[in-house]
Amino acid sequence: MIQKMASHIVGYPRMGPKRELKFALESFWDKKSSAEDLQKVAADLRSSIWKQMSDAGIKYIPSNTFSYYDQVLDATSMLGAVPPRYGWNGGEIGFDTYFSMARGNASVPAMEMTKWFDTNYHFIVPELGPDVNFSYASHKAVDEYKEAKALGVNTVPVLIGPVSYLLLSKPAKGVEKTFSLLSLLPKILPIYKEVISELKAAGASWIQFDEPTLVLDLDSHKLQAFTAAYDDLESTLSGLNVLIETYFADLTAEAYKTLIGLKGVTAYGLDLVRGAQTLDLVKSNFPKGKYLFAGVVDGRNIWANDLAASLSTLKELEAVVGKENLVVSTSCSLLHTAVDLLNETKLDDEIKSWLAFAAQKVVEVDALAKALAGQKDEAFFSANAAAQASRKSSPRVTNAAVQKAAAALKGSDHRRATNVSARLDAQQKKLNLPILPTTTIGSFPQTLELRRVRREFKANKISEDDYIKAIKEEIKKVVDLQEELDIDVLVHGEPERNDMVEYFGEQLSGFAFTVNGWVQSYGSRCVKPPIIYGDVSRPKPMTVFWSSTAQSMTARPMKGMLTGPVTILNWSFVRNDQPRFETCYQIALAIKDEVEDLEKAGINVIQIDEAALREGLPLRKSEHAFYLKWAVHSFRITNCGVQDTTQIHTHMCYSNFNDIIHSIIDMDADVITIENSRSDEKLLSVFREGVKYGAGIGPGVYDIHSPRIPSTEEIADRINKMLAVLETNILWVNPDCGLKTRKYAEVKPALNNMVAAAKLLRTQLASAK
Repeated sequence: MIQKMASHIVGYPRMGPKRELKFALESFWDKKSSAEDLQKVAADLRSSIWKQMSDAGIKYIPSNTFSYYDQVLDATSMLGAVPPRYGWNGGEIGFDTYFSMARGNASVPAMEMTKWFDTNYHFIVPELGPDVNFSYASHKAVDEYKEAKALGVNTVPVLIGPVSYLLLSKPAKGVEKTFSLLSLLPKILPIYKEVISELKAAGASWIQFDEPTLVLDLDSHKLQAFTAAYDDLESTLSGLNVLIETYFADLTAEAYKTLIGLKGVTAYGLDLVRGAQTLDLVKSNFPKGKYLFAGVVDGRNIWANDLAASLSTLKELEAVVGKENLVVSTSCSLLHTAVDLLNETKLDDEIKSWLAFAAQKVVEVDALAKALAGQKDEAFFSANAAAQASRKSSPRVTNAAVQKAAAALKGSDHRRATNVSARLDAQQKKLNLPILPTTTIGSFPQTLELRRVRREFKANKISEDDYIKAIKEEIKKVVDLQEELDIDVLVHGEPERNDMVEYFGEQLSGFAFTVNGWVQSYGSRCVKPPIIYGDVSRPKPMTVFWSSTAQSMTARPMKGMLTGPVTILNWSFVRNDQPRFETCYQIALAIKDEVEDLEKAGINVIQIDEAALREGLPLRKSEHAFYLKWAVHSFRITNCGVQDTTQIHTHMCYSNFNDIIHSIIDMDADVITIENSRSDEKLLSVFREGVKYGAGIGPGVYDIHSPRIPSTEEIADRINKMLAVLETNILWVNPDCGLKTRKYAEVKPALNNMVAAAKLLRTQLASAK
């Protein structure tokens, strides 16, 4: 029998080490497998995760952190908060309703999707109002607790806390924007009480409420809601140990005071990696007899923990909270890191020794807990110390020329010499585009055949000549389709790229790559973030050949497609031995070289995607200005040297942009395409409120993350809403995002309707003159 020390995991990746859940979901959605097949894959994954943690010696193992799509959507299902358009008539929510909310269906659109705090994970935003009839409609939390118990694992069931659930929601369509979501607390707490009572009856001794919104800038009214909620739940929670888990940032003094004052709460989970200043709050005031779940192992990155430093921190805390009340934990769910380093066969031994994926982080948590209990594994700690030293001294980490070039950036704001209005005039003379020009965001569907070609080329099963021939044929197909659809500014479809960040990282120095380092972004969508371990530079051109090839196939403008420095940074596992902005400036210089080479090759429109710029915004307002200054500066560095006639586009997706609109303007791009349709045109409210935008802008006219095909009339209606707040001569017409996740059977009619809507509006505008 393994003796289990005081150790805890906040949450664990769901997709499986080889993305088993992804493939099961997509098979089910494509009607190639049954619900029972999907449930079997899910049950096998849950079982293996619980067993792995139990075998590793973890004492507090979470359940209900598994999800078929997203944990916030699971909470919406638990509360029966299904928007009326999905036609749910009560009872236990099944896959049809659940996936319709997540993905939409043939007749109704999906719910809004946005970023989970400052991560690349997404959640489905609840739509609430005074008329929602909440009911206990998903017993998933209880079912999974019982499932684990039947396997001999007594878990800690995890629920999204009631206050965070409401603060992460939005007023439903037709509900006043000023509606107080927190006013719904008395309506949802009875459901939470039912769930808690069932968990107690099933034998649970602990329960974890994730209340991550406690790390945000909350006013006293919102903080009071936590106090009120747990006051109300206190009697129902009696007999249970209650853990309130927070993560991703420091707590303010006011939030910390609220947290430790909550009634019926036994333990507090704190992120001590991204919330290091919270340590001071703990040291100055920690309630006697309560447990501290100390998040010292980073759940957001893949670097091996500095075990000696963590043990030192834990010993400091032990003196404050008491030996018996200290639990070693991860800083947040391990959902945000890759699954298992053992699956990596191509990383060299030196870099591999610097890393820890989710499975290794579980072992680190256990090792620290044992060391704290006087059972230190000296060999394990010694190997860890050697790896830390190796990383600090390795010559592959440092490039003096790159550091010198980045240091030379100081003293200039790298703006283009001419203002955007004059540049747009010069570009129009060269490009001769119609009003409401149409374009797409970059990628086209990634077919099975295309994936096979890339896979076989990487495995040396086909020659480079055969690979180039196949990719050229795919580009020609995409170009011909766009010309047939009469799209104005074309893209080459990115057939040579599996992932927009990985593709560039593979060609930049200072990056390493995994074979199976997949991380869930949303639903079945997984990404494989590159690892930035050293100074970054561009040894040679990366996209010029493919962009030039595509431009040679058409007389229409062809966009050069690049990923911007901030997005490469935010969608990578970033080195933690220097400030993030220094790494970002290095990437910006590499992209600048590529932009200038594309221009020399005759590419007149260059898109530099900054899809993740908003995502990296710190959670605390006091830190916003510094981040936005260096992030926006990094983007401007990439294109400050091009001619006025070269049109620079950027793209942003699935975030709340309204609070950073002035920074977006300050990026000084010629055209920005931006997510709009899935968030109920929330972006347009900025312009209704009087923000003046003089550059080109393409708020997305339809949601590409849903298989639903919008009609011409629906798209035309969206464009008309945009024309009510934006000048005709700056408006572009485009989808919300790239098309790689869709099928051609969906893409062709959707784009056809989009172009038809643009032409319809052009005709109407011409006749109105």
